[in-house]
Amino acid sequence: MKVLVSDIGGTNARFAMAELGRGAVLLHDSVREYPAAGFASAADAARHFLDELGERADAAVFAVAGRVRLEEASITNHPWQIRTSEIGAALDTSRVALINDFTAQAMAISRLRADDVVAIGAVGWPGFDPRGAQTFAVIGPGTGLGVGGLLVRDGRCFPLETEGGHAGFAPSRPQDLRILECLMRRFGRVSCERLVSGPGLVNLYASVCEVEGVAAESLSPAQINTRAASGDGHCQQAVELFCAAFGSMAGDLVLTLGAWDGVFLAGGVVPKLLDSLQTCGFREAFEAKGRFSAGMAEVPSLAVVHACAGLLGAAAHAAETYDHCVVPVFAHLAPQPVADSLGG
Repeated sequence: MKVLVSDIGGTNARFAMAELGRGAVLLHDSVREYPAAGFASAADAARHFLDELGERADAAVFAVAGRVRLEEASITNHPWQIRTSEIGAALDTSRVALINDFTAQAMAISRLRADDVVAIGAVGWPGFDPRGAQTFAVIGPGTGLGVGGLLVRDGRCFPLETEGGHAGFAPSRPQDLRILECLMRRFGRVSCERLVSGPGLVNLYASVCEVEGVAAESLSPAQINTRAASGDGHCQQAVELFCAAFGSMAGDLVLTLGAWDGVFLAGGVVPKLLDSLQTCGFREAFEAKGRFSAGMAEVPSLAVVHACAGLLGAAAHAAETYDHCVVPVFAHLAPQPVADSLGG
């Protein structure tokens, strides 16, 4: 059975083919990435993908950056409305599954190898063990902020679908309060996503400039990151605030889910900020949980550097849904170029 798998965010849409029952489930030469703005709908993008490859799909799994309800979903940061009926009509199949993108990221945890992750801080990951009871969290900035979890019980994986990125931001330092005041004047209620995302980094930079009483330049997330690395003080403050807020949110998620086996940092922003995450206060904020600080110090925080973890998780979901089998490790996918933007 050939399955189209997709990972659709607010900026880009990724597609690949999976062939269930084969040793290499994801076909390494089939991965494509398109700007979502280039298509009227997800169905159009999927049809274009299949036409480009000269393929057909017996089934499809769409992992989307938005809440899924009654076989429909809206992309939170893009105008697409996605319905399984429309996808099925475009692909000529009735077997279409629509899942949250962080359901896919959670499912991918069971397929990640040691070299697919980088530990942030001194605590490493002992690896995935399906034989035991494990609880993981997953959080990732991109165009928005995705949040999910994975429960492993009796050899089965149960992903948790959430919209935790829209929970309210909780400041924990005096500088956080000043930034929060700036963001409240602009947005009213301030969610975590307003800080920890590609656009969130821009919000932080603008807020830093407002606090300092200087005019903010019109900079992209990638430009802010580049300038921070070159020594620009305002951009450095924005990146430090981003990493500390990210660490604090990831730690809160561990406490909320009881994810003592680890939190995975996913999404397109993470690989581009690896050095900053190691040095700019992420782990300090992650562990700073009062009476639970000692326990938090033992929890791994792991940056996912796998080229296409969302597609990997969508394939894992496809295997459980359509093939009732375990998806083999995604070992042969060559990394594909991605957009040079922290908002991907």
